[in-house]
Amino acid sequence: MKDLKHLIYFENLLQEAQNELVTQAVGEGKIALGYNCYYIPEVLLNLPGCFSSRLRAPRCSSTDVATYYMTNRNCPYVRSILERGIEGGYNYLSALFGAESCAAMERMQEHFFLINPVKNDNFFVTIIDPPMKGDKTSLDYYKAQLKLKVVDELEKRFGIDVSDAAMRKAVEDFNELCDVITEIGSLSKLANPPITGYEFHVIQLVTLVCPKYLILPYLRETAQELRTREPDAKPWFRCKVMLSGSENDDPGFTQLIEGCGAMVVADRYCYGSMPGREEIVVAEGQEPLDAIARHYLKTGMCPRFMGQDEMRGRKKQLADIAREYRADGIIVESNKFCEYWSYERTINTIVLQRDFGIPVCSIEKEYINSASGQLRTRFQAFIESIEIKKIQEGK
Repeated sequence: MKDLKHLIYFENLLQEAQNELVTQAVGEGKIALGYNCYYIPEVLLNLPGCFSSRLRAPRCSSTDVATYYMTNRNCPYVRSILERGIEGGYNYLSALFGAESCAAMERMQEHFFLINPVKNDNFFVTIIDPPMKGDKTSLDYYKAQLKLKVVDELEKRFGIDVSDAAMRKAVEDFNELCDVITEIGSLSKLANPPITGYEFHVIQLVTLVCPKYLILPYLRETAQELRTREPDAKPWFRCKVMLSGSENDDPGFTQLIEGCGAMVVADRYCYGSMPGREEIVVAEGQEPLDAIARHYLKTGMCPRFMGQDEMRGRKKQLADIAREYRADGIIVESNKFCEYWSYERTINTIVLQRDFGIPVCSIEKEYINSASGQLRTRFQAFIESIEIKKIQEGK
């Protein structure tokens, strides 16, 4: 296929947390607000005068200093984020909006307060306590947390307009971005898609780490380009897979899978588009904050929700997405020492095969994957097993 016009530019934007668009926005007087977890609503961090920056630590090669503070038994993602903060990689931030999504995440965010690695006089840390259920009581509590620790903090510390009108405009802008990403991602449903999983992974990531108003023109142009992009006559892949799991902001991981012959057609993992790029619906007469809280509580697929109905619902949703995107199998990954996804990965490996007949490859990985040879062997064996299954079924 013909190379995408802006792909190299997008790849370059992912080389550092403070990329050129972040620097431009800060230079224009915009307030940079960092976050890690889906339960910090991205849309609230993009109210007038500020922009969201979901934190990554690209090319992090050592977590020695962070490990001193957190021990090596904590998830490598949180140690890498703290290490990058200590290195000065997040000095552009004015705030970190944290969520007590797991003990390791909370501990990392607390260290941003305790050792103050971000050298910015305005910098502060606030942490919400997201609920573990989706009932009305949990919704009310979640909404109160967002009001107290996100909305009120933005207004008090930075004078941000947090009126209903400002929130509606932020939702409108957010939905426009979602429409573009959904259109691009839906191309993967085609028998021979005009986009690779790696390309989509890169495109999705830049929407999380770049100011929306600066990256959107490039995304619109890319969407237009893909409408007329012709794939190779003979598909380059041997099978299609869905990638599911914990935090994954490394396009190289997707590239490794596709280098073995499997196209990644759906991205159900933290930092992916499922969930994350669904439109927020604000009904007539409804408070925008209520709509936002309901949206994130409803669409979240985090394994910290441990009710039996939620757990079964997540398995069915994975199977439904796999069928919708014509995936031949699912790769379920988790970072080492991930508190919730270690359980979720194990259960998914059993249930998806037993109850839905979907082949599953279970992977435990580092944040930065240095053992690519071992992973390649696992992926190649999984792809071969899918091909054998197709032969046995006469497909």
